Amino acid sequence: MTPISELPVSRSDLTDVRFFSVPMNVKFRGIVVREGVLLRGPSGWGEFCAFGDYDDHEALPWLRTALEAAFQDWPAPVRDSIQVNSIIPAVGPDEANRRAREAGSGTAKIKVADHPDSLAEDVARVEAVRDALGPRGHVRIDVNGKWDVDTALKHLPLLDKAAGGLQYVEQPCWTIEELAEVRKKTDVPICADESIRRAEDPLAVAKAGAADIAMLKCTPLGGVRRSLEIAHAAGLPVVVSSAVETSVGLAAQIALAASLPELPYACGFGTGSLLTGDLLQPEDDRNPRGGRVAAHADRPVPDPALLERWDMRDPQRRQWWAERLDRVLRLHNAAAAM
Repeated sequence: MTPISELPVSRSDLTDVRFFSVPMNVKFRGIVVREGVLLRGPSGWGEFCAFGDYDDHEALPWLRTALEAAFQDWPAPVRDSIQVNSIIPAVGPDEANRRAREAGSGTAKIKVADHPDSLAEDVARVEAVRDALGPRGHVRIDVNGKWDVDTALKHLPLLDKAAGGLQYVEQPCWTIEELAEVRKKTDVPICADESIRRAEDPLAVAKAGAADIAMLKCTPLGGVRRSLEIAHAAGLPVVVSSAVETSVGLAAQIALAASLPELPYACGFGTGSLLTGDLLQPEDDRNPRGGRVAAHADRPVPDPALLERWDMRDPQRRQWWAERLDRVLRLHNAAAAM
């Protein structure tokens, strides 16, 4: 099959383009509304939803993931269902405990380091989630690269103790060199996220011995098949995680997790809990239930009523996304023509 990166696509090849805007129920990654574009092609619907702080070149792999969904097939699943972790944003301990309990998952991913003096709050949040999960649950934390090496080595033992043993820490520092140094000096496994999805070379982490686990988000990596290539080349255990898509975009992540030969960790598909709405009905089995989602390789069809409910009505935001889509599509076609 021709890689999606080599397949030219024009606007006329798309049978439908829809803009969506879904408010979030908690601030996450500094955003309070999740926006994007749905693209429909002969294979079904894809979702282009690169975060606003990504420039056009960084947004290009996000578009290719949407184009792959719209124009190509995904690999067949090798499993029937996928374990899913809950996601706990930077909330107070009572709210963290409630979210962990209601998610029904045996694994929780907790956001920490949302501001420079957050350690006491982070410890309380981690303790509350451990209490909710019980001794057999798995607790992991996500730092989003906010620590330097000294801070990581100071905070990790305290958070590891609060968790009763962390399953891993995700992206404790920003650079690959820092990750490698922390990995040498801590017993907590290191999972790399931004160092893979925002890197020129997504394999640099593995080459540097800077992580124990690879976090793969196929939406910012350029699609399901490209992510499978990266997973194979990295040679590390993989966690597949959402990029806070709607369930239409999340389908690509599920297809990736469904087709990986080995999947030892619960995946991060619970980000729908951060949104006030979705483009699929709640009963769709792509939504987590009891800590699992069904494995699929087909494209979900957005619900017409929900497309209307979450239509992007702000004309300035629609224009911004339409212009962004056109610019990034031109980048894609220029690269495909080379």
